[in-house]
Amino acid sequence: MPLVKIEIRKGKSDEYKKAILDGIHDALVNAIKIPDHDRFQRLYELEDENFEVPETKTDNVTIIEITMFKGRSMESKRNLYTEIIDNLAKNPGIDGNDITIVLLEPPLENWGVKGGKPASEVDLGFNINV
Repeated sequence: MPLVKIEIRKGKSDEYKKAILDGIHDALVNAIKIPDHDRFQRLYELEDENFEVPETKTDNVTIIEITMFKGRSMESKRNLYTEIIDNLAKNPGIDGNDITIVLLEPPLENWGVKGGKPASEVDLGFNINV
């Protein structure tokens, strides 16, 4: 149940934004093996004056923050980074140098799921040790 937060500059088309959402979700399904239906994503568009970035970034600068269950291997994380970069390069055409990805992994007991139970005490329905 990764929670995805994406920040981009305001003014992109609906197709551009949908390509970002789809590209990230597809990478999560392939790289860390989440179920396809497990899709929690938020995309925030920021005005230029509210989004300061280094001069080396273009107007396609994209920050992706993924909060997910702890337990994935370093190999899975590397695969996730690569798949996100590759997917977003293909569509909507974002250069990898404009993308920053941050993974946050709170312990399972810090997630309230399935009616408010700690995730460490429920059957999640999928394997997080990939």
